[in-house]
Formats: sequence, structure tokens, C-alpha cells
Amino acid sequence: MIKYIENTVEFENFIKDGQVVVDFYANWCGPCKMLSPVLEELDQEIENLKIAKVNVDDFGDLAEKYTIFSIPTLILIKDGQEVAKQIGFLPKDSLVHLIKKTF
Repeated sequence: MIKYIENTVEFENFIKDGQVVVDFYANWCGPCKMLSPVLEELDQEIENLKIAKVNVDDFGDLAEKYTIFSIPTLILIKDGQEVAKQIGFLPKDSLVHLIKKTF
């Protein structure tokens, strides 16, 4: 399930349980646009994986909390705790490897 975050309370509730990939992105970011279809495929293919998309232009507070300096940045969170960070675009195979290795 890909969830476009609409407020920080929703974000906190979304990440507190399970395995979550958080995509920090912006609508104007080219590599972010390239990553979106990859995440959509992973959403269909990997069971028990939640995906959250956080627009850094709308949620600077969350970007600051997770020290996002470049986008796209993926934060992998398990049961509310950050377990990995990936900065920049990754092809699907590499992203699948990262997710399986982390979770």
C-alpha cells in the first residue's frame, strides 16, 4: 500500500508497525519521478511492505527529523525505528536486494 502522507500524525501512525519504506521526494525532482514506478511495482510484489511518500516541500519538519539533504531518499523503518537509509535513485533489483537484506 502506497500512502501519500497528509500530516505528521498520520505519518507517525503509519510507520509505527511493520516494515515501511518511506520515500522523501518532491514533485519537481527528476530522479524522484523515476523512482515512483519502481516503488509501485514493489508495492505489488512484496508482501507485508508498506510504502509512504513524504513530499519534502510540504513536510520540511519530517525531512529535518530524518536529516534529508538530498532527494530522493528512502528510509527503511521497522516497527517505528529507522534501520536503513538510501540516498538517490536505485534500480529495482538493487532496491529489492536492499529491502530483503534489511528486513
